[in-house]
This record gives sequence, structure tokens and C-alpha cells, in this order.
Amino acid sequence: MIRLVLFVLMGSLASVPVSAQSTASGQNTGQMVQPVGSTGPIYISGKVAMPDGSPVPQGVTIQRICSGMAKTVAYTDTTGRFSFQWGEKNLFVTDVADAGAAPTAKSTSPGYGASQNAGGSSAFASDPLGNKMTNCELRASLAGFTSDKVSLFNRKEADSPDVGIIVLHRIAGVEGSAVSVTSMMAPDGARKAYERALQALLKNKPNDAAKDFEKAVASYPKYADAWMSLGKVRLQQGAVPAARAAFLKAIDADPKLVPPYVEMGALAAKEANWTQSAEYLDKALKLDPSDYPSAWYADAVAHYNLKNYDAAEKSAREAVKLDPRHANPRSGYLLGLVLAEKQDYAGAAAELTTYVKLVPNAPDLAQVQDQLAQLQKLMGGTKQASATQP
Repeated sequence: MIRLVLFVLMGSLASVPVSAQSTASGQNTGQMVQPVGSTGPIYISGKVAMPDGSPVPQGVTIQRICSGMAKTVAYTDTTGRFSFQWGEKNLFVTDVADAGAAPTAKSTSPGYGASQNAGGSSAFASDPLGNKMTNCELRASLAGFTSDKVSLFNRKEADSPDVGIIVLHRIAGVEGSAVSVTSMMAPDGARKAYERALQALLKNKPNDAAKDFEKAVASYPKYADAWMSLGKVRLQQGAVPAARAAFLKAIDADPKLVPPYVEMGALAAKEANWTQSAEYLDKALKLDPSDYPSAWYADAVAHYNLKNYDAAEKSAREAVKLDPRHANPRSGYLLGLVLAEKQDYAGAAAELTTYVKLVPNAPDLAQVQDQLAQLQKLMGGTKQASATQP
């Protein structure tokens, strides 16, 4: 039987909940866009709103999508407003919701997140006149919600930076949240410390961010988003036990906050604690089955290693379905391995063949081809046995 030890080579799977206003440009609603080709900065600003006028949830990120590639460029403030400098590399931060290109041939990670060039010119598609906003649009991003999009195609040199309102729409059937309701009740001091921490992250100052996150949770121990963000910073610093403790605090503060379950599942997977990994990821995906394709993949890995093949197949199929751009082609490969274990050799061969087509220079290509050869033999043996049946 075909078996393969699966290593979960994932970074952080859940996005840091954020609500801070981008400070690199401030609220430049009165400043005119600089002409294309000028040396001056180009600013973009706008506002996120709910259809019924209710307060916008904290933690909304703003993404620019150019030629199908998405990158997070700004965060909303507490009023839903955002602003950023177009092309500013420091504002292009990695987020789980980012949908970049498929991983390179040498990549061994699942491939979720950043494009290979976070702020470089290759991330933009220019028209013949050199307008880098051609084929670009903006959207708001928050798990559990869909967003209207604002096209930047017809923006002219003299246009105001304000692109108007982007409306968020709640997805029916999503019980969990990417941001905590406890954030709405945070006192001013805790909220200010939290937003200072987020600004420090934008400036690539994780130590300063950790200090302010710690101030936020000290002032307001039920600040689930701050605990979650603190856990992510601690992970970046290599302090895994402290990160785990912070994620558990976030879960205690708000049991419906999805990202800490995803993070705990990923940590358990890295330790090959498949039972615990499956428990946390199953909980996360029950709360929000729509927004975490990487969590479905990790959940499939956990159940595969536990030999829970029905559960592994379900999760792998969800990972494939939620990844139409094949950012993580190994989801289909994993599905093939699961089907092989369930003796669906034809289905397994189809999935492995698709994987080879998607990643023709995969580092494990020889291994996959060997597995395909084994499947062909098994399929032939099955047909021969069927032919001899009376």
C-alpha cells in the first residue's frame, strides 16, 4: 500500500486580527493623487461599511488585487477608514487571506500567502501608458464576510485619493469570527495599546509590538484579539510555549474566535501530535468552514496520519475546493494518497497526475511518479481479479 510520511511545513495559518489605521500616509483625504511617473507618493484612502450602517468589525484588512494576485496593503481604523501609500513595500504584509501565485518548483511550503515580490513592479500590471493601477482593484478582507470591490482602472491623475465606500456582507452559516466581540468592550487604554502594537508590526518592530500587546491584555484580560496577536508575535520570536499560552488565553476569552484554534492545530501538527491537531482544527472549521483552506489541508494531514480516512478525504476535498487557483497543489496530492488508502486507485491516480501537471518540477517528482506506477499495477490487478470473477 502507498504510504508517505507527511510533514506539515506551514507557517502561521491564521491572520493576525488587526484594526489599526495605517500610519504611513495618515488620512490624506484632501491630497491629490500624484501624476503617473512623478516622483511624489501616491495615496489611496477610503472607508469600509456594513450594509445596514452598523459598526464595522475590527480586524478588517484592505487588499489590492492586481492581475489576480492579492496583497494586504492596509488595515481599517476603529471607524472603518483606511489609507496607504501605493507601492510602499513596508505596508505589504503577509496575511493568510492573500492569494499569491502558486509556489515555485523549489518551494516546500503549502504556498498560501505572499506573492514572490511583495512590493516590486512585477506584482503590478501596467498599461501601455505606464499606469500601474491598470488591472488592479481593492477589496476588504475579513473571515466570515464577502466584500464589494473597487476598480482602480479608470483612476486619473487629478482624482482624489478617496476611493469611496467598500461594503462588507456577512456570509450565512459562519458561526465563528476572525475577530473577537470582546474587542468592542475594550477600554480606551487597552485599545490604544493594541493599536500601537499593530503600528509597530507595520514598522517591523515585533519587540515593541509585543510590549504593547502585553499592556493591552494586562489592562483588559478578556482582550481576545490582543492575546491572539501576542501569540503570533511570540511565534515569530521563537517563543513557542509563550505563544501557545497566549492562544489558549484567546480561546478562553472568546471561544468563537477562530484563528487561535487554527494556530493551536498548526502547533500540534509540527509536534506530530495528530490527535490534538485534529481536535483544534475540527473546532476551527466547524466555526468557519469557508475561510481557511490551509486549515482544511492541515486537518486532512492530521486525520490521514490518524488513519481516519473518511475525515481526511472530506477535509482534503474542501481544501481543493477552496483553492481554485491551486496555491497549494499538495492538497490534491494528499487527496490522492487518501483515496489510495481507501482503495480508490483510479481516483488516486487522477489526483497524483493532476499534481504532476500543476508542479512539473516538484522536488518529490520521482517519488510521485513511482507512486503512480504502483497505482497502475494495483489498478491492473484489480481489473484482472474482476475479469476472473464467475
